[in-house]
Amino acid sequence: MQMAAKHNITVAIDPVLLKKARAFAARRGISVSALLAAQLRELVADDARYTAARRRATALFRTPLELGGKPLSREAAHDRRRLR
Repeated sequence: MQMAAKHNITVAIDPVLLKKARAFAARRGISVSALLAAQLRELVADDARYTAARRRATALFRTPLELGGKPLSREAAHDRRRLR
């Protein structure tokens, strides 16, 4: 299996956060770089799933629901005598 090319990036992180991130990554036996890469992969995958779900939900709105019955006429919809 061929590995994909990787690119280096520079990230500015608060020193206290970096110290905690190094300890967190060390407890899991990975580097901070691998930790960030995994989190970014998860965020991107979550976003892709959300986008797909939103697309499906939007498509549902374009198709009216079949609830049976007949549509009301304008007169029947605005008939106030039945409400008294």
